[in-house]
Amino acid sequence: MTSRTVAQAIDALRRGWPVAIDGIALLAIETADEPRLAAFDPEGRADILLSSTRAATLKLTNQLPAAEPGPVRVARAPWIDLAGASALADPARDMATPLKGPYRSIAAEQTIDAAALRLARLAGLLPAFFVASLTPDEPVAVTAAAIASYDAPADLVIASRARLPVEAAANTEIVAFRSASEAVEHIALVIGSPDGHPPLVRLHSECLTGDVLGSLKCDCGPQLRAALAGIAEAGWGVLLYLRQEGRGIGLINKLRAYALQDQGFDTVDANLRLGFGIDERDFGVAARMLALLGQDRVRLLTNNPAKVGGLEAAGICVTERVAHAMPPNPHNVQYLATKRDRTGHAL
Repeated sequence: MTSRTVAQAIDALRRGWPVAIDGIALLAIETADEPRLAAFDPEGRADILLSSTRAATLKLTNQLPAAEPGPVRVARAPWIDLAGASALADPARDMATPLKGPYRSIAAEQTIDAAALRLARLAGLLPAFFVASLTPDEPVAVTAAAIASYDAPADLVIASRARLPVEAAANTEIVAFRSASEAVEHIALVIGSPDGHPPLVRLHSECLTGDVLGSLKCDCGPQLRAALAGIAEAGWGVLLYLRQEGRGIGLINKLRAYALQDQGFDTVDANLRLGFGIDERDFGVAARMLALLGQDRVRLLTNNPAKVGGLEAAGICVTERVAHAMPPNPHNVQYLATKRDRTGHAL
């Protein structure tokens, strides 16, 4: 029941419907429109909830109610309409929409507000809300405790599987995984057949821009193709295709991060300015997929120590880390340097 209420709240946020966390009503700024905001807050008095990193960008952390790390509420002023709130929420628009200010921070409900920001991240939305104690609407109710304990991959199951010859290897099976708590399907490509040795495994996070469109801003497309070729050469292994676009922040937020990169921020600072963590991916999903495939010992094709740690924390033994570096191009040199210098990738 806990996962169900969180899933309902996630769906409500994406649809622009209000939610209530422990009796506090919230409306996601990103999916709000004028009629929804008017119905939620007819008197125009709902305050605004932001992440701590966004508050720091807005220079609110020198105000006492925002001085401690954590979520920050901004007092609603008469001139903060939906457009003004949207500008507060989205740092990618800072250069196009100069902020008015000054803004006044007020005391936050730390437990509830932290849960709300996590719920927004689970929904793939900017972590920013209108907040009200009462609303004429009937919001979808959920508790902060339910959000804190939410674990989407716990109910992951194999939904379907079939033979799928691919360019890298004809002897390939595709396996689809589904979770009742999460509206996405993850995929595994099993290349070759078990030979008594740990499989060569690649955890590849979905990247529409790199995998499909050939983006030069990252190394995802080349990594995907090289991983398939490497597993085929090894004779047996698994590529897990995880639906965790943009290091777990989603496609739309990844594009916002791209816009911030065009303004001079690296990938780490772009994510932080948007109000997300440096890496929001959950490698427990990959561990569950491997367990369902009957594999608890793997050789991991990665340069990212966080993937090794994530699998091992979830009970998968990584017997060997196999390097997986791609040559840079003029468009991703800084991106690769950031991975090396700020997120510990062994490039």
